[in-house]
Amino acid sequence: MDYKDYYKILGVARGASQEEIKRAYRRLARKYHPDVSKEANAEDRFKEVQEAYEVLKDPEKRAAYDQLGSNWRSGQEFRPPTDWGKGFEFTTFGTEDDSGFSDFFASLFGSRSPFGQRSTRSGHFARAGQDHVAKIQIDLEDAFRGGTQTIELKAPQLSEDGHVLVKPRTLRVTIPAGIVEGQRIRLAGQGSPGVHGGQAGDLYLEVSFRPHRLFEVDGRDVKLTLPIAPWEAALGATVQTPTLAGPVDLRIPAGAKSGQKLRLKGRGLPGNPPGDQYVELKIVLPPATTPKARELFERMRDELPFNPREAM
Repeated sequence: MDYKDYYKILGVARGASQEEIKRAYRRLARKYHPDVSKEANAEDRFKEVQEAYEVLKDPEKRAAYDQLGSNWRSGQEFRPPTDWGKGFEFTTFGTEDDSGFSDFFASLFGSRSPFGQRSTRSGHFARAGQDHVAKIQIDLEDAFRGGTQTIELKAPQLSEDGHVLVKPRTLRVTIPAGIVEGQRIRLAGQGSPGVHGGQAGDLYLEVSFRPHRLFEVDGRDVKLTLPIAPWEAALGATVQTPTLAGPVDLRIPAGAKSGQKLRLKGRGLPGNPPGDQYVELKIVLPPATTPKARELFERMRDELPFNPREAM
């Protein structure tokens, strides 16, 4: 999909105040409104202007959009970064009806985006504060062991002159052992203050895992690709294998094949029941970079009656 430069669409600078953005929107909305405009592409331009204003009028959406930077250009292929939205603290998310907006908008702020949620409370007199939601990333080892760690969030807010500021906020958070991706940690009373003595809102931290150099995760199960030598696959062997709890001895059956999966029961993330670890074998050939190695490969070629393409 194409990247949308909402500042360019409204004709304002990236550092424009909220009042400047509002004035630009009103001017363009009058110019391109389909009921009055004589421009050939009025309806499309009007939708573009509405979409841009939907993002830039909201300090929270605008701050998140701004983190994408100005390196993207209109017409350039765009995909939201994998850590999109990480560390931002929001009160409301998504748009109730985003059907008239672009795929670009829907991927960032639509109902099926990471921010496609709403969390508000209301009351007539004493009113509870709004709940906040933020996405955080933790290491897989933290999810396995649990523990307490310090996180920093970014809370967008408006300055007195109408510009968006991002205020850092530091919290100590307890990570429960066995937490899975997508699970939320609730911090009671850490949302918006209540009104007229009402209860403060809560802060919900939605957890995702940083990419791991060894493991992939599926719920509570973890997957590891384990390189083995051809003779370990052919003859069988016991090899030391990493797990989240530390290395264990794994028995490779004789005649093992690349892609074959072995299961280590209960070696995934803790839980009731705990997850398992699945070990996918990958046979790796030694390099034929020495005379001795070449001699061994030549002997196998000449002495072993083996044709890997026989079934073809």
